[in-house]
Amino acid sequence: MRPLVIIGMLLIAAASAHAQGMKPCEELKTEIAAKLDAKGVKPYTLEIVAKDKDAEGKVVGTCEGGSKKIMYSRTSAAPATAAPEPSK
Repeated sequence: MRPLVIIGMLLIAAASAHAQGMKPCEELKTEIAAKLDAKGVKPYTLEIVAKDKDAEGKVVGTCEGGSKKIMYSRTSAAPATAAPEPSK
């Protein structure tokens, strides 16, 4: 009886791990962006690409069952434009 319980628990754990890999790409991209924003990372881009496509950046996640990946790359900060001085 005990081995059946252990096998059942392992099957449930494996099924839940598989279900986590089936996350929609936009949802995962939003979660990753929130984590980066919370850490104060600015500026950056996140791009969803096909698994086999070459893209610049670092893979920070996979989604839709591993068929796509999310690429992270830092972007240069846009130059701050000075506000015009009010005329007297």
